[in-house]
Amino acid sequence: MNIDEKKGNSTGKVKVIPLGGLEQIGMNITAFEYDDTIIVVDCGLSFPADDMLGIDLVIPDITYLLDNKDKVKAFMITHGHEDHIGALPYVLKQLNIPIFATTLTMGVIEHKLREHELEDVVKRQTVQFGDVVRIGKFKVEFIKTNHSIVDAAALAIYSPAGVIVHTGDFKVDYTPVFGDAIDLQRFAELGTKGVLALMCDSTNAERPGFTQSERSLSKTFDTIFTEHKNTRIIVATFASNVDRVQQIINAADRFGRKVVVEGRSMVNIIETATSLGRLSVPENTLIDIEMLKDYPEEQTVIITTGSQGESMAALSRMAMGQHRKVKIGCNDTVIFSSSPIPGNEKAVTKVINELFQKGADVIFQDAHVSGHACQEEIKLIYTLTQPKYAIPVHGEYKHLKAHAKLAEQLGMEKDNIFILKSGDVLELGEDGAEVTGEVPVGAILVDGLGVGDVGNVVLRDRQRLAEDGIVIVVAVMDSYTNTLVSGPDIVSRGFTYTKDNEDLIEEANAIAFETMERLQERGITDWGKMKANLRDSLNEFFWKKTKRRPMILPILMEV
Repeated sequence: MNIDEKKGNSTGKVKVIPLGGLEQIGMNITAFEYDDTIIVVDCGLSFPADDMLGIDLVIPDITYLLDNKDKVKAFMITHGHEDHIGALPYVLKQLNIPIFATTLTMGVIEHKLREHELEDVVKRQTVQFGDVVRIGKFKVEFIKTNHSIVDAAALAIYSPAGVIVHTGDFKVDYTPVFGDAIDLQRFAELGTKGVLALMCDSTNAERPGFTQSERSLSKTFDTIFTEHKNTRIIVATFASNVDRVQQIINAADRFGRKVVVEGRSMVNIIETATSLGRLSVPENTLIDIEMLKDYPEEQTVIITTGSQGESMAALSRMAMGQHRKVKIGCNDTVIFSSSPIPGNEKAVTKVINELFQKGADVIFQDAHVSGHACQEEIKLIYTLTQPKYAIPVHGEYKHLKAHAKLAEQLGMEKDNIFILKSGDVLELGEDGAEVTGEVPVGAILVDGLGVGDVGNVVLRDRQRLAEDGIVIVVAVMDSYTNTLVSGPDIVSRGFTYTKDNEDLIEEANAIAFETMERLQERGITDWGKMKANLRDSLNEFFWKKTKRRPMILPILMEV
């Protein structure tokens, strides 16, 4: 390999700037800067919190990258999960730079680019494990790892200041379903040459021991299929977990069952993985959902999305009785082959309860293994790479803290362990490391076709509308004399049921009328002041009467 693997020339310092993904699960994106070159590792999204009413997706604020547009040269993508690639179509519309990724990762990205009509305008290059890409002052090597999606990669980022190893999301799986085991030898070789810093996955840093191999689920599925040979089997899992899908298909084939794939994201991933040779489907195993009725239920398996309780996913619609093709009944066994992402527990429990109520047998334990490294695997990577500095990544603060403790246990100096927050600028070199500043970061909210047009003010309004409703006050003014011609009339939505509270609305009408009369007697003709007075008087009245504060929206019209 024609690449300088030494510690670097020790000239200057490299900047590590996380723009998202720290102190949270999701929205992973990190910039690496040296001199006139910036490369960006991953570009993920996160899903909205409960208080983000109506929001579809959350993507990172890339103000810093846009301010340094001339320096930003490429995206280096570790793997094809939404929290690492989901924001690409939105960001590329503002910052069109080349993408480098492995085979399946690029296949998933290209599908997204087609959906956003970007396929013909974005440059991209598919790389193989062991390839080294030269970008300005950096060289980036893609290293084979294991995760819950095929073709996951770690990155060795070579800069004049030294080598930074970024693990991406990973685990150590000696018996993966597809492909080779993680390339531990390469990590050891890098450690021998000298690693300046290790940026390692923290998701399972609180869990002792090792993560189970994905292949261990093969026996689990065989047992479930044997014990439920007289029922239809429905398996919900992450669409991107191609190895899991492969094992379900293999089990179905062994037991002579036909397989239906349901859920748009699941269909897309399976089509992409199959076309790229990352998924092998035995002939005559897959059938269209329209053919489901042609086979006895006990001879079918449905692989579906919705393992996280998403309201619009296929499994949720089945549970609610809203799916057009699949009706859940007593002859169904539903397997949740996943664990709830933090924050999704209530939604998942709701779906499980609905399935039980419809008579299904639900299995929601022991049918999943994690795709992230536990403590012993994290220790192994540290032992192999022997980094000078540790930068825990990918996780909430508690995960980063647990990771830092592991690094300390391995003998790292506390001053060489950096728990960063998104926006921090960490400057690294052989002669030292320190946080030297901050850059703008934040969350850009995506609502339908709108990107960034819903901010904190709009969210507060939505929260207020959801909590206390709205009261609209309509008055008609004479355009010449500025006197009241009609109204004020009051309409409410989400505040109180008008038919049951006619007296309250009549009193509110009277308060509004008195307010308008008082303003006219004082000669106030400014509509802004009129609206403010109407709002204040009705706010005070409704609070006294109901202890609620609905949104008051005065509307003045002129004739």
